[in-house]
Amino acid sequence: MRLVVTGANGQVGSELSRRLAALGTVVALDRHKCDLSRPELLSALFRDLSPDVIVNAAAYTNVDSAEREEAMATTVNGTAVGVMAEEARKVGSLLVQYSTDYVFDGRKGAPYTEDDPPCPINAYGRSKLAGESAVRQAAGSYLILRTSWVYGVRGHNFLRTVLRLLREREELRIVDDQIGAPTSAAQIAQATATMIAAAVWERADARFAPGIYHLTASGATSWHGFAVAILQRARLDQWLAGGRAPRLVPIATEDYPSPAARPKNSRLDCDRLSRRFGIALPHWKEGLSLCLEEMRACESV
Repeated sequence: MRLVVTGANGQVGSELSRRLAALGTVVALDRHKCDLSRPELLSALFRDLSPDVIVNAAAYTNVDSAEREEAMATTVNGTAVGVMAEEARKVGSLLVQYSTDYVFDGRKGAPYTEDDPPCPINAYGRSKLAGESAVRQAAGSYLILRTSWVYGVRGHNFLRTVLRLLREREELRIVDDQIGAPTSAAQIAQATATMIAAAVWERADARFAPGIYHLTASGATSWHGFAVAILQRARLDQWLAGGRAPRLVPIATEDYPSPAARPKNSRLDCDRLSRRFGIALPHWKEGLSLCLEEMRACESV
């Protein structure tokens, strides 16, 4: 089986390249080999590769920059995804597309289910919803996986930023009224591998059904709560020199103005994923511990 991974140098893409190897031959494509900002080049690329599975881990992910570059964000997260979906349908490939909690407005008082109507409140969310729509309209074999608050050993993310700032500053002001589930890239990749293995058997048995699934760690916290947990673990593992303990000050969203609006509630209900694939990610604190252990092992911070 040939599995193509786009965005291979990103947080999730780099983890996928390792964890999908047990399923077949992995063709890892970075931005130089697969540039989603140029969707006109994608059809020929995927026809030549003729993959059995396409896992699209490439995306425009800068939420604030998307407010001034919405056309580009939509090209990468929407138009290019549509081209991939069409090519996947034509060659009979399974397409795995990642989406986001930001397709919701965050006003619901409970975790969002896959059946809740999307209502994005920023350009990034609109661009990712465009990608979802394009995949569904192509009507091929697909799995759309919505996740949230992704972090990992590599790349730019909240965990790595907080670890750096804990060393540099005496005080960090962090939003405490946005709630979600920090989810590690490694766990997303492992769950994806499990889903693909199951989907391949389902397709061989002619009983595969495409669908949207929520994929996040269990539990929930605020950005401030996430930072507190990072600080506690960093002090326990002696990441901080001289017993440093910077102050973490909880603030409201309104006290941290940014170009893009953020949903206050990013919790996603993952029951559908558990029912079909038997997958339930551990509590977000466990994912954090495992990620930090790997960081220390490879000295990547």
